[in-house]
Amino acid sequence: MNESQLLIAVGQNIKKIRTQKKMSQNKLAEACRFEKASMSRIEAGKTNVTLLTLLKISTALEVNVRDFFE
Repeated sequence: MNESQLLIAVGQNIKKIRTQKKMSQNKLAEACRFEKASMSRIEAGKTNVTLLTLLKISTALEVNVRDFFE
């Protein structure tokens, strides 16, 4: 798996978990104190997220960071 594939996979997992929890992208962005456009880029795998960003997202979704990598 290359870097681009990893970013896309993590973004897809975030989106999957978010939709399973019936949370809109806008609500998740608000909970993380991000712009909606930033959340959109993260879910699309178009930005390299930091560990702290993943922690904020996992906290808002009430999951473990490792869930984004499964």
